[in-house]
Amino acid sequence: MTAGAQEGPQAHALIDRIAAAADRPALRTFALAAGAALLALIVTAVLILGAGKNPITAYAALLRGAFGSWDRIVFALNKSTPYIMAGIGVALCFRARVINIGAEGQIAVGGIGATWIALSAASLPSLLVVPLAVLAGAACGAALAAVAAIIHLKRGVHEVLCTLMLNFVGVLLVSEVLHGEMGEPGAGFPQSPLFEPAAWMPKLMARGDLHIGILIAVALAVAAHILFWRTTFGFRLRILGASRPAARYVGLSASWQTFSVMALAGALAGLAGATEVLGVHYRLIEGFSAGFGFNAVAVALIASLNPLAVLPAGLFLGFIEAGALAMQREVGVPSSLVFVIQGLTMVFVLCAVGYGSVERKV
Repeated sequence: MTAGAQEGPQAHALIDRIAAAADRPALRTFALAAGAALLALIVTAVLILGAGKNPITAYAALLRGAFGSWDRIVFALNKSTPYIMAGIGVALCFRARVINIGAEGQIAVGGIGATWIALSAASLPSLLVVPLAVLAGAACGAALAAVAAIIHLKRGVHEVLCTLMLNFVGVLLVSEVLHGEMGEPGAGFPQSPLFEPAAWMPKLMARGDLHIGILIAVALAVAAHILFWRTTFGFRLRILGASRPAARYVGLSASWQTFSVMALAGALAGLAGATEVLGVHYRLIEGFSAGFGFNAVAVALIASLNPLAVLPAGLFLGFIEAGALAMQREVGVPSSLVFVIQGLTMVFVLCAVGYGSVERKV
């Protein structure tokens, strides 16, 4: 091989290292996502016009709904919290090539576990009740994910089918317990009794509804990043995701790693469910987890399956939802169009992120 032939690959490697040090791929992806969001707003402006509304007025209402006051920012942050928690688990699973789409059911049973502790141990001090309830929610979510993993590993059923079907089980379990002992007698809607204040998730400020869940979500994103990139467990997940034959060749147990990452993702989703009932509703409500799990999948994909990037992706979705709801209230945009706006924005951003990923591979 000639010196010139050797110099080419070395130069390319040096360029790649410089680009990685400058984090240019991440900046490129962010720019693509921002451009896609802007393009989605332009497209949806046409739909808003078709509904007989002024797009400028509608988007002004969207911005006010997301950032117009501290209360609205708090609402968006609380909305983002379960998306971030569950999205981290989904991202870890997908990086290991384990397609776990069961976060919605795991969030639901996490709410059940937290509610059981909140109702049965309300006489204990808050410093004990809340941690116990949170742990119970995480344990219930992990248990449901473990059931899916066992069915997949022992019976050969694809994990997509297992986790998808167990979503219905988790949601129906909420309905079952609320029509049973956990339900509030005489209530016009299936819900549990209101928790005692000792079981409410602590607030970050004396006035306002912002609870500590957002700080927990930030800590989990950082911890998951460290776990994935700086630990043996994360290294094994990366090998498993890169090549199953390579994982078997080096002696890794694909079954155990699959079970572990699914249980971990279930625990994170269960924690999201516990946070929602303890920090937002202060009771278990039928259907409280509707759409959360699938939104968590979208958040993980927007983050390019990077656990740390799940944080801004979850915040993006939370603020978009908060703004869209305000736009519906203030401008009178039909609710169906609000869902279309949210969906188109997500699709455009996902396409941009996917394009950026393909561009980096090429």
